[in-house]
Amino acid sequence: MATALPQRPVTGIFWMLVTGLCFIMVTALVKYMGPRLPAAEAAFLRYAMGLVFLLPAISALRSAHLTRRHWSLFGLRGIFHSMGVMLWFFAMTRIPIAEVTAMNYLAPIYVTMGAAVFLGERLAARRIVAVCLGLLGAAIILRPGFREVSMGHLAMLFAAVVFAGSYLLAKILADEVKPAVVVAMLSIFVTIGLAPFALSVWIMPTWHEITILAGVAFFATAGHYTMTLAFAAAPVTVTQPVTFLQLIWATALGAIMFDEAIDIWVVIGGFVILGSVTFITWREAMLKRQITPLSHATKV
Repeated sequence: MATALPQRPVTGIFWMLVTGLCFIMVTALVKYMGPRLPAAEAAFLRYAMGLVFLLPAISALRSAHLTRRHWSLFGLRGIFHSMGVMLWFFAMTRIPIAEVTAMNYLAPIYVTMGAAVFLGERLAARRIVAVCLGLLGAAIILRPGFREVSMGHLAMLFAAVVFAGSYLLAKILADEVKPAVVVAMLSIFVTIGLAPFALSVWIMPTWHEITILAGVAFFATAGHYTMTLAFAAAPVTVTQPVTFLQLIWATALGAIMFDEAIDIWVVIGGFVILGSVTFITWREAMLKRQITPLSHATKV
């Protein structure tokens, strides 16, 4: 009989802190690079260079017995995720880092709604309350009628929706295919999906920009790896609260490195969204269901 692995909460918290720093580096590098490269091209280059990290998964891909249904689901997920990545890159260079980070946490809220509509999950009272709180947090950040809602804000709203669609498809595939195959196929299909959009707006990147995007690929991959280490070391109820620090780091980074004004309403709205996601995650972990993704699971 298999025994559960020993829990190491301090180790889990440490790896989740490293995960947050990796993802903050991703946003910092994209912000630093600026908007000269079109969003589709920047996203394509990030994923194309990230394919090198798939080398360890080649054996898993070769041994996978994928059906036509699997290929269709992988292709559909690639479409959703490609759209989300393009929208994220577009927003990242046009609105403050703190706003991108806060609004990115909306994806788990949309997943909760999508799980009820498309996967037949029961929308219990706790989920309804959490969804309402998440949408309230978004309203606090955007404050329509009291501030200008830019194209960057709209891009992040739609990015969270398509990222949620990508996660729901991943949830279906993860029950039938090895995790390494799910991750590898996402990278392959997103690279393919972004290619025509990138070619249509292609601008020759400089070596400086290529180096930055290589760094984005590295830190994004490292973040997902350390996140896995955190989950292996400690339960989600221990590691989830650490994700609150990402919003604080993003706000500080924007203020110190990019001279972005600190908007207290963005911080409040972000914490409202994060609070709702944390509540859902904690309750579902207690019930051993874990349908809602962790609040940072949609990073590029």
